[in-house]
Amino acid sequence: MPAVRPFNFSAGPAALPPEVLSQVAEEMLDWHGSGMSVMEMSHRGREFISIYEAAEADLRELLQVPENFRILFMQGGGLGENAILPLNLSRGGAVDVVVTGSWSKKSAAEARRYADVRIAANAAELPGADGRYLDIPAPSTWQLRRDASYVHVCTNETIDGIEFQALPDLQALGHDAPLAIDFSSHVASRPVDWSKVGLAFAGAQKNIGPAGLTLVIVREDLLGHALPICPSAFDYKIVAEAQSMYNTPPTFGIYVAGLVFQWLKRFAYGGKTGLAAIEQRNIDKAALLYAALDGSSLYENRVAASCRSRMNVPFFLRDERLNDAFLAGAKERGLLQLKGHKSVGGMRASIYNAMPLEGVQALVSYLKDFETRHG
Repeated sequence: MPAVRPFNFSAGPAALPPEVLSQVAEEMLDWHGSGMSVMEMSHRGREFISIYEAAEADLRELLQVPENFRILFMQGGGLGENAILPLNLSRGGAVDVVVTGSWSKKSAAEARRYADVRIAANAAELPGADGRYLDIPAPSTWQLRRDASYVHVCTNETIDGIEFQALPDLQALGHDAPLAIDFSSHVASRPVDWSKVGLAFAGAQKNIGPAGLTLVIVREDLLGHALPICPSAFDYKIVAEAQSMYNTPPTFGIYVAGLVFQWLKRFAYGGKTGLAAIEQRNIDKAALLYAALDGSSLYENRVAASCRSRMNVPFFLRDERLNDAFLAGAKERGLLQLKGHKSVGGMRASIYNAMPLEGVQALVSYLKDFETRHG
């Protein structure tokens, strides 16, 4: 591995901790004297079972997942879960979706194939939004149905840079429906208040591992309600009873995610360790970057300050004719994959757990230098 690696701001598949990548490389041909690579192991063999059990236990400890929740290691990614979720929880009835960005909009469209979906709130329709996603509608304004099987929110919108800083409390709003969250792009970056959640799912490739692995953390009382058309490999109850082994799981993805969980457990920063430490560093990284953008006359972030994402920071050059020059200069400085999503344009810096503070400092230095030369 090079002594100095570029800083990778990709939104996903995203950067992994270098020490995890080094360990994967060291163990590639022979995992712990087994004579096999993890990619060659039987998913039912004792070697891989030990990897799986450690990964599950470490994740449960990190996120403080209650005992009445099951942790499932699945496939299909976030888009797949947009179908698998209603197949399991909708019971063919009403589903309410809060649209705060591109991903929750896709979630609503997919769920309509299996359930009666209604948009309970739409950020693009807020005053002054003009069809853009810039804020989160206040939960007190959500139009929730009494008979909804569940309420779906994306708690961090990767494309639009919107994050729920606190989960909505549906019971406080007078609704008993379970809350289902897509927390793909900020999973393991901050604590989760499980008292407010019925189910959480995440594609691994943004914050905890390679593409191909999907996490589902589901309350036990929500198991066993899959629609008859649900494939057995995607029935949460069947997957839970088989301890994620009903279908051959993404073994290599689970292995790498397990190493990331171990890295997170021993991570230290600001006098803290574990999840508290990584959250503090994420807060500091985001504050540094947003301060640089807010203090600039060349760049702008358009998201309301109350719901700016710590993980995904979209920004725009006020003179878009400078976009190509900005990206070329960034690449020369070892700052990679800063181009914004094609649906919104501009720039985007994804500063997930694996991005060190030094990477954000390097980006801020470049932002200031580019503005001095072109502002």
